Amino acid sequence: MKLLSSLLLTVSLWLSAGAAAQAQQADSPYRTRFVVDAPITVGLGAVSGLGLYLVQQKNGLTPAQLAALDKNDVPKFDRFAAGNYSDQAQLKSDVLCYGSLVVAPGLLALNDKARGRYGQVAALYLQTMLATDAVFTMSVGTVTRYRPFLYGSEGAENKRGSRIATNSFFAGHTAHTATATFFAAKVFHDFNPESPAEPFVWGAAALVPAAVAYYRIEAGKHFLSDNLVGYALGATMGIVVPQLHKTGGRTGISLVPVQGLNANGHAYGGLLLTKAL
Repeated sequence: MKLLSSLLLTVSLWLSAGAAAQAQQADSPYRTRFVVDAPITVGLGAVSGLGLYLVQQKNGLTPAQLAALDKNDVPKFDRFAAGNYSDQAQLKSDVLCYGSLVVAPGLLALNDKARGRYGQVAALYLQTMLATDAVFTMSVGTVTRYRPFLYGSEGAENKRGSRIATNSFFAGHTAHTATATFFAAKVFHDFNPESPAEPFVWGAAALVPAAVAYYRIEAGKHFLSDNLVGYALGATMGIVVPQLHKTGGRTGISLVPVQGLNANGHAYGGLLLTKAL
């Protein structure tokens, strides 16, 4: 994730500027402002950088600490993963995760409506990913939880004693994947609210990070609870950040009078309160 954070921070202002430049080129369900969003994006990148610095200050495990690990100390709901190890599962999780970070926003470029405002979409994606990355890096930088594979005998010695082996909480691969896929689904929905493809889009958005979570458990990188937190955080960021940028006309509360007859023939009247999502 270190490369991701650096890359995102490097291009943050450029993408935000591109979003502002395209403000009048096409209809959009979102409102972005360079003077507001650029500082937020840069600030999130700075927090991510601080988190990475804190990770570098952590200590690895000594041989004595490794020998003292006991899977019975792991909470029961997570214990099934203790001792797991698989290089193949790790590779699969890497391919799915890093692939989704590119594919998910790339697919939005294939949509005519989203493509017309792709500078804005890209800026929102950057901000959304950095929001997840900031929480993730600060968490692993300040929380020590041993990875599941340490409770078994597999894994190279340099991996078992590394500071990275203390970064089990929470699952960054799962969180970033969920952010990418749910962001893509949310943006697709906002640009195409009546599309018949929506069930498939949301289904894919949910399944891909779930597959990443499965492989991270099989690889011995994270426990179930680590992945549940990562999934929930990523999905939340992927939906909430674009939602916070929706224009007033699309997000505002509407209050309209209604009247009619019920099934028993009695007249009724009142107010209908609605909130766009």
